[in-house]
Amino acid sequence: MSRESFVFLLGLVVFITPFLGLPNDWKETIAIGVGVLLMWAGYSLRRTAFLRSIESEEGERRSEEFVEHVHDEEPSEKHI
Repeated sequence: MSRESFVFLLGLVVFITPFLGLPNDWKETIAIGVGVLLMWAGYSLRRTAFLRSIESEEGERRSEEFVEHVHDEEPSEKHI
């Protein structure tokens, strides 16, 4: 199950819980549990989106080496 489907399913649980005729303690426990799971899923989705955004061709995660800028001109005799 994808995380997006998981968030949708949790939203459905929140929506139908008041109509199930459960005791208030159970409803409160379900609401707290679903809230924690939604926070985890939201963080996970946000982290994945961020990592995907920096994985472009010139992104930080693709290059494993660092190259300093090298001046292409040869030094003239004035500078020697």
